[in-house]
Amino acid sequence: MGPEAKFYKEIKRKLPEISWIRIENISLLGTPDLLGYNNSGHFFTVELKVTKGNKIKFSPHQIAFHVKHPHNTFILVKALGPLPLKTFSWSLYRGTRIRELVSCGLKLDACCVGVDACRLMFQNLN
Repeated sequence: MGPEAKFYKEIKRKLPEISWIRIENISLLGTPDLLGYNNSGHFFTVELKVTKGNKIKFSPHQIAFHVKHPHNTFILVKALGPLPLKTFSWSLYRGTRIRELVSCGLKLDACCVGVDACRLMFQNLN
């Protein structure tokens, strides 16, 4: 099982109040990994990334998806290994910031850091 599949299992375990659907789509490249649905009846997508360093890799199709779909799209990054100061294992970014994330990596300020902050963000989407 790959790192993103393990991350998905962790998300399902730690955020059970969100209905998660894993999207396995080989026909439409760039489609995010997860479709989430909160208790307020709102859908959102989440691209999962796991990294051991500061840099986060995206395909051109993933970048294009987030540029074309700027609302309720997110990128959730899990940092592995020893973390620099002020770095959390979970960092959530809005999809609109994907180009900045490509150039800055984890140095870019996340909209949410940590499991609890991500939970609140997803629960309060409307």
